[in-house]
Amino acid sequence: MQILSGKNRKSNEEIIEKVVLEQYNQYYRLVYSYVHNEADAFDIVQNGAYKALRGSHTLRNPEYARTWVYRIMLNETFNFLKQPRFESYDYLQEARGNEAEFAADDDYTQVDLQDALDALPKQEKAIIVMKFFEDKKLEEIAEILNENLSTIKSRLYRSMKKLRIRLSDE
Repeated sequence: MQILSGKNRKSNEEIIEKVVLEQYNQYYRLVYSYVHNEADAFDIVQNGAYKALRGSHTLRNPEYARTWVYRIMLNETFNFLKQPRFESYDYLQEARGNEAEFAADDDYTQVDLQDALDALPKQEKAIIVMKFFEDKKLEEIAEILNENLSTIKSRLYRSMKKLRIRLSDE
């Protein structure tokens, strides 16, 4: 790993800070699509931003800063999802209240889609979210997930097939 000198390190910090500020809402939406809790999503994005800034000296190519930070946010999200959590009574009541809100709006398709997305493995869900909700190109997704383009395409088509089957059953 290459450690940068003072000037380059400061430059990387500025680049990362700019990327985080410009893309903050996008990172929040991505994380929220996994955790379904505003406070948790906020905490995860904050931790991801902190780690990105703290590790900015390890960024080798500043032109890949957006991809690098996106990968950090995904890793933070996946690490959070691995942790055992105690769901308090208040949290469960809030979740039930949100379900009632959806039902009151007669927006069942959004709930069905969210349930179908949540049923996918996390890597497949990440591809769907980035492609269709974040408007990322497949090449960008492959770069973010550090996978071959053909792997991303295969996972995308497999995931779409799973979603179609799940949504047609409901």
